[in-house]
Amino acid sequence: MLSADVERYLEMRRASGCKFLSPAYPLRNFAAFAEACGDAVVHTSRVLEWAILAPSLSQRRLRLLIVRRFALMMRAEDNRHEVPAADALGRAHFSRPLPYIYSPEEITRLINAAARMGPPGSIRPLTYATLFGLLAATGLRISEALALRIQDITEDALIVRETKFNKSRMVFLHDTVIKALYAYLSTRSNLGVLEDTLFISTEGRALTNRIVDYTFLRLAQSIGLRGEPGQPGPRVHDLRHTFAVRSLEHCPHDRDAVFRHAAALATYLGHSRIEHTYWYLEATPVLLKQIAAAGEAQYLGGSP
Repeated sequence: MLSADVERYLEMRRASGCKFLSPAYPLRNFAAFAEACGDAVVHTSRVLEWAILAPSLSQRRLRLLIVRRFALMMRAEDNRHEVPAADALGRAHFSRPLPYIYSPEEITRLINAAARMGPPGSIRPLTYATLFGLLAATGLRISEALALRIQDITEDALIVRETKFNKSRMVFLHDTVIKALYAYLSTRSNLGVLEDTLFISTEGRALTNRIVDYTFLRLAQSIGLRGEPGQPGPRVHDLRHTFAVRSLEHCPHDRDAVFRHAAALATYLGHSRIEHTYWYLEATPVLLKQIAAAGEAQYLGGSP
């Protein structure tokens, strides 16, 4: 059965050190689709039939490549499995998604929209309002936030354990963030949930990336931040970009201070190299004004 093969493949990936398996859901979805059609092995025609159901070309290619990697392993065991060509849906040129830098007003609208969600009386609205607020205030990766456990909250910081690059770090928090987290914990403690994951669903289980992404897209559409499904627009990950840019905007403008700030920001964000932090920095009106002022000062003989 393809479903059993998928679970075996995913377990093998986990054993090799993959912690956040985003291919898990689409692979399970493909296996269910193929089995409903009577398939016991991977067929190229079925992969393409399933892949083109995605709303955008990039998502179709991603679906194809996810199943292709799975098929390569399966074919090593059983040559009845077919491996679709990587360019069966055309060649893709890698392009980094253009980051979206949220305004403070947009972040407020997103958090308020989350706080208004149903069902009434459930922890769901508070969970998402606290989660999105934490991402905006710390620049955490969504996978890091969802992996947090109650014991990872200290009096003034979060302990982010062995995430990307197998690094752990301490993320210090503003007093307002600590206050919001403890307010969430107070409500959460009244539910009698045994799960120690910090952010939980209405059923008391740990949230998943897929559910959070879906909820975010629905909220972003409801407040006008995104268009129809399949259209580009702000992402959850852009809250991390926004945090990096806004922190740089508040940095002193002299060159040495910027260098020190960039190094500290790389550590805070959990990057192994400072070059990775540069990917998160985008030109904003505030930064461009600061750059122009520094250039003018240098031209006039002042300190750069």
